[in-house]
Amino acid sequence: MVAGEAIKDVEPMYGAYYLPRKFKIAVAIPPNNDVDVFANDVGFIAIANQNGRLIGFNVTAGGGMGVTHSNKKTYPRTGDVLGFCTTDRGHKVAESILTTQRDNGNRADRKNARLKYTIDRMGLDAFKAEVEKRQGFAFEPAKPFHFESNVDEFGWIKDAQGKYHFTCFIENGRVQDEPGKDFKTGLREIAKVHKGRFRLTANQHLIVSEVPESELSTIKGLLAQYRLDNVQFSGLRLSSSACVAFPTCGLAMAESERYLPVLIDKVEKICEENGLRNDSIVMRMTGCPNGCARPYIAEVAFVGKAPGSYLMLLGGGYYGQRLNKIYRENVTEPQILAILGPMIKRYALERQKGERFGDFVIRAGYISATTAGKHWYEGMGGEGEYREAGL
Repeated sequence: MVAGEAIKDVEPMYGAYYLPRKFKIAVAIPPNNDVDVFANDVGFIAIANQNGRLIGFNVTAGGGMGVTHSNKKTYPRTGDVLGFCTTDRGHKVAESILTTQRDNGNRADRKNARLKYTIDRMGLDAFKAEVEKRQGFAFEPAKPFHFESNVDEFGWIKDAQGKYHFTCFIENGRVQDEPGKDFKTGLREIAKVHKGRFRLTANQHLIVSEVPESELSTIKGLLAQYRLDNVQFSGLRLSSSACVAFPTCGLAMAESERYLPVLIDKVEKICEENGLRNDSIVMRMTGCPNGCARPYIAEVAFVGKAPGSYLMLLGGGYYGQRLNKIYRENVTEPQILAILGPMIKRYALERQKGERFGDFVIRAGYISATTAGKHWYEGMGGEGEYREAGL
């Protein structure tokens, strides 16, 4: 406000009071779901025609990761597919979902203020009808699509314009100089000569992007000099991610970024003993239940409760399509290794062709599948002989 209301700062979509809580949007291009589109408030899944041309999007709504320990009114949720829209209508769809949340979101209780709770409170059909009313058209039926993974593809690729892109493995996104890994110095040296861009991935890695043919040998040399070209890690490590937690985050209850690599060192040995070194298993860790590393859609995950103590979760979908579930409410490292040792061995011996770890633990009876966020607590603690004592 300036000069007696002569000028006002007006936001036409947010309105005077903004949104009840944060609002995330992601775009995924099948078969890669490397942005975890179902974990976002709104998602656009790109749909192409037979000629590979973009014709529109399948639209998802209602994803979100945040939870509060011991508060069963809070839960993670994967987004529902509302339907298909053409490319020219995408912006109107996003605006209509946003304003529906603006006008119907819970402003009294911030722990239940995200879009995921609004949809469950209104009911999916009623929510969809309200969005369609605001946007002025009905969604078309969703188009077929197929995801294969939510893990980054590391190494070099060449695009249709003849430019090259290299995805570096930056464990948990930490760029710093360490003995034998001068990543910070290396990236600074690359930046001095690179004429393209640097891009950050949703899995905390980094892409040296838009490298022209004339620059390729120089960039390759610098990547090799600073060991930024090394992607020869286990499938488990390449598929892992962690939030920052201690000492940076004031909400942390346990270690995450600094501890997950240490835990993976030990779980890797179990995988290698069972011939699974190169098999991708999505493992994630956070230092608190807010879900910044998207642990609730990992195949196996750990959520901090106190220093050295974690929730253990199992059964997430490999490409982010299904929530996992709490398997144990309080585990320490010796317990984690004691649980995963026999489980991974059995997976190596009994898995079906193409079966992912998250699917196997459900089929093998360790945990039941989570069918919806609001049912997340049902079946927590394991199934049958694997059920946690006292639950």
